[in-house]
Amino acid sequence: MELPLVVGVDGSESSLRAVDWAADEAALRGVPLQVVYASLWERYEGVSLAQDLGKPSEQVMAEDIVETAAQRARRRQADVKISTDMVPEEPEYALVSAGRHASALVVGSRGRSGLAEMLLGSVSLTVAGHADCPVIVLRGSHDNQARKATRGRVVVGVGEGPVGAAAMRFAVEEAELRGVPLEVVRAWRCPAHEAPDHPLLAGEPARLHEQRAADTLEAALRAAAEEHPGVDIRRRTAEGHARRVLLDASHEADLLVVGARRKEGHYGLRLGRVTHGVLHHAACPVAVVPHRG
Repeated sequence: MELPLVVGVDGSESSLRAVDWAADEAALRGVPLQVVYASLWERYEGVSLAQDLGKPSEQVMAEDIVETAAQRARRRQADVKISTDMVPEEPEYALVSAGRHASALVVGSRGRSGLAEMLLGSVSLTVAGHADCPVIVLRGSHDNQARKATRGRVVVGVGEGPVGAAAMRFAVEEAELRGVPLEVVRAWRCPAHEAPDHPLLAGEPARLHEQRAADTLEAALRAAAEEHPGVDIRRRTAEGHARRVLLDASHEADLLVVGARRKEGHYGLRLGRVTHGVLHHAACPVAVVPHRG
C-alpha cells in the first residue's frame, strides 16, 4: 500500500503555497496526495454565510477550502491521485493523526491574519514536533506561489547519533529523487575554556575540533552513501553555532533537512533549539525527520 503525502490547508496564502509544493513532491515520489482541512473555526467566526446557504458553517468553509486546494493541486500535477478529508478537530491533532499513515506531511508556516496567523505558526511547530513521519514546513516565501527548485541542492545538518542518521537517509533519498547534489553540513566550535596549552590540544585546538566534526559527519553519512552511490555528496564542516551555520546554508538550498528525537509516551514539544530556530528563520523549506528513541 502506498502511503500518501498529506498537506494541511486552511485557505491562507501559505497553505496554497504548501499545496503546490506538496503536489510537486507527490509527483516526485509517485505517491497519492491527501488534502486535509481541520478546524473548530465556528467557535470563533461568524456563521452568516452558512445561514444564507442553509448549511452548517463548518461544512461551508471546509468544502470550499478543500475543493479549491484540490483543484489547484490537479492543475499543478495532473497525474497525481488526489483525495480530500475534512476533520472537525483542532488542526494540530488532526494532522499528527494523519501523519501516522503518511509518507510525509507538508504544512505552511503562516495563517490567514492576526490571531489566526499566530495560531497556525503554533500548529506548524506542534506538528513538526510530534508527527511520526517527516514534516516539511514551507519557508522562504511570503505569497501564495511555490517557487520551482532553482538552487539545485539539498542540505542536511548532521546532529548526534541515530537522530542524524534518520535525517541523513531522508536527505539522500530527496537528493536522489530530485537529481541534485546533497550538501552534508556539520558545525563545530572550539570551547572558550580550552586554551592552546591544554595537554590534549597543544598548538592546534581548532584543528582537533574540526577533525572530530569531519569524523562525525563521515560516520553519519556512511550507510546512506553506500545505499545511494549515484548521489553527488558534498561534505562540509563549518565553525560556528549549528543554528547559524544551517540558516546560512538555507540561502543556497531548495530543502534543508534536520532531525528530531521522539520519546515514546511523551507529548511535550520535542524540538531542540537548533531545529526550532531553523523552522522560524530558514530561507527555504525545512524537513524535520523524526527518530524514536
